[in-house]
Amino acid sequence: MLYIKRSSKTKGLNPKMKLRRNDKTLCYKYFRWFLWFSLFIYFFSSYLISPFNKTIILPKTTVSQSQTNFISRALIETLSNATDSFHGSVQRDLKIYIYELPSEYNRDWLRNERCSNHLFGAEVAIHEALMRSDVRTFVPSEADFFFVPVYVSCNFSTVNGFPAIGHARRILASAVHFISSQMPFWNRSSGSDHVFVASHDFGACFHTMEDVAISDGIPSFLKKSIILQTFGVKSRHPCQEVENVLIPPYISPESVRSTLEAAAGNGERDIWVFFRGKMEVHPKNISGRFYSKGVRTAIWNKYNRNRKFYIKRKRFTGYQSEIVRSVFCLCPLGWAPWSPRLVESVALGCVPVIIADDIRLPFPESVPWPEISLRVAEKDVGKLERILEHVSATNLSDIQCNLWDPSNRRALLFNRQLQVGDATWQVLDALSRSLRRSRVLNQSDIDTRR
Repeated sequence: MLYIKRSSKTKGLNPKMKLRRNDKTLCYKYFRWFLWFSLFIYFFSSYLISPFNKTIILPKTTVSQSQTNFISRALIETLSNATDSFHGSVQRDLKIYIYELPSEYNRDWLRNERCSNHLFGAEVAIHEALMRSDVRTFVPSEADFFFVPVYVSCNFSTVNGFPAIGHARRILASAVHFISSQMPFWNRSSGSDHVFVASHDFGACFHTMEDVAISDGIPSFLKKSIILQTFGVKSRHPCQEVENVLIPPYISPESVRSTLEAAAGNGERDIWVFFRGKMEVHPKNISGRFYSKGVRTAIWNKYNRNRKFYIKRKRFTGYQSEIVRSVFCLCPLGWAPWSPRLVESVALGCVPVIIADDIRLPFPESVPWPEISLRVAEKDVGKLERILEHVSATNLSDIQCNLWDPSNRRALLFNRQLQVGDATWQVLDALSRSLRRSRVLNQSDIDTRR
């Protein structure tokens, strides 16, 4: 007897059935290829038409209070200079003229390496980024704004090593005299289109102690200018009664990148609540004023022996390695409401716990602060543990997912080479919007006169 092996699914079928089966197979094959091709075209075209500053919402993940997911290599790479083009941005028509001042106003100060790397270093970083950017013009008559590069925070006290800016008003007045006597543009506008940086505690008042800053006020020759300053509060304050753009304190992108790379091996967060910094046991110091309004002292007294809280008073140069291990990072006010911990916490994925009732935060149009941070009232520091336990049990994973959106980190870091979406880009975006508002108001005034 002859046995026929039927190894194919089509064997044993009549010719019509075979033809039908082959047609279906062929149809499925081409449909599959058509589907893959369509998906490829869709995603590729979506990439091409996406705006540069589009916020990417990361998928939700479950994160415990003591450990986060592995730190993605892609998040580290967002700190690189891969995107240094300014093309396609909303400021592409903006033009800024940078004054070439004598070296004693800026370059001479760079002999001290700390000048460009300490928390007030935004004055240097913004200058360097603008010098290399596409918005710079060498034709002052076509400029929308004039940048005056004076470094006032590079003079470090020999007593405590902190920036001493007692010379700030004198050197600024000298710079204004120089540019107004050499070129006509300051006198033409009374300085209203001229931009200065005030990256220290009380901004446009150019002093680091609030009572003295308020007493001195904003220098009269700067009252019509634009000040880029770290100081900002919601209430009325003499030191912000001038056109200003609120900027973050300077944190080195290189230090953030190296910290992330060192932590990328495990991404473990074994510290629940972290703070390292100035903690006055007796807050009323020699000046007669209460440092941090007594908030830091209250935190120390309440939690320094609590094992859930990692609180240290001594300085440690590598403390970013502790931030990247932490779930919550306390950001209480100091002499001023702002703190470099705000930027470091966001950049290193630690949820900022902001304890400064009146603070305004930088770039709220780009950084969704309510979604990536917590606010605790100064009077409620005694309830911190209970508040953070509640967050841990409810929406911590959502906050952490929002926090790891790379656009937040990018918006708060100043790069020496301008990148779309970074802190200098945000400054230019604010100036661009200011310019558009000014043009609308001018046009409205012209129409009214007609």
